[in-house]
Amino acid sequence: MVFGNPSCLFLLILLLPAIAYYIWKQKTAQASLQISTTEQFGNLPKSWKEYLRHLNFAMLLCAFTFVILALARPQSSDSWSKSDTEGIDIVVSLDVSYSMQTPDFKPNRLEASKDVASKFVNGRPNDNIGMVIFGKESYTLCPMTSDHAVLSNMINSIQFDLLDGSSTAIGDGLVTAVNRIRNGMAKSKVIILLTDGSNNAGDVAPRDAASVAKAMGVRLYTIGVGSKGEVDMQVGVDPFGRPITQKVKADIDEEVLQAMAQLTGGRYFRATNKSKLADIFDEIDQMEKTKMNIREFSRKEEEYLPFVLAALALLLMYILIKNTILRNIP
Repeated sequence: MVFGNPSCLFLLILLLPAIAYYIWKQKTAQASLQISTTEQFGNLPKSWKEYLRHLNFAMLLCAFTFVILALARPQSSDSWSKSDTEGIDIVVSLDVSYSMQTPDFKPNRLEASKDVASKFVNGRPNDNIGMVIFGKESYTLCPMTSDHAVLSNMINSIQFDLLDGSSTAIGDGLVTAVNRIRNGMAKSKVIILLTDGSNNAGDVAPRDAASVAKAMGVRLYTIGVGSKGEVDMQVGVDPFGRPITQKVKADIDEEVLQAMAQLTGGRYFRATNKSKLADIFDEIDQMEKTKMNIREFSRKEEEYLPFVLAALALLLMYILIKNTILRNIP
């Protein structure tokens, strides 16, 4: 038991002058009815009320003590709690190449991916989650953290100009994610890789990167982002600032993405719209649950209520007894 306001305990010193005053008053009290002698009453049996004549004062002292203890805010903080929760290590590796500007997802592929990924992060409160982005090169946007509010803000701040997006280095994006997650403390480690293209840059081949992930015990989920068939892709702007688009065919290397996922025991998904992408993240969310036993120190809890109730009970008893069985007769 600890106290939130321990300085209030100094008020207990006031009990000493109160007790001294009571003793002095008892010794100097004068009877209301003056008689010459009390010898004839010496042999009379003592009433039980005589033994209780100090009861009222004792109850007042106890009530005052309980009030002071309540003001000092007693708190309990010496217990440990054990609970089972679910948590894993996750790194999301997101393609930010220029092709992610394609508006077949509203408003575009990148913004839709950011929105779904942010909601996924907020729905996994017990996980350590990190973020890697890649285009022509790869970059750790956020190491694994349990502060999901900060991570969500960083995801929402992703823009195309953070990296050179002229090409797509899928292998490098995966290797960077593996480096981020390999030292994680959870037994289960997962990387979710989103891309809308094929590997055409970087130093590491996608299949080799998947082999590294497998060696590290990391399970990989790959997601191909983009509608099937031809889509309108912005290729520039005219002199008036209006976008110039042309029809292009989706260039997702599904065979490689599927092989990467299967090599690590994961799965490949194809998201053709934002709703499908959200469903994929929901499916991954349901598949990746790991029980963890957590032992943590309990939070401090206020324990003043019993002292307040005890003080009120004593005051009520004092008023009741003083006006009934121990009532003074003038």
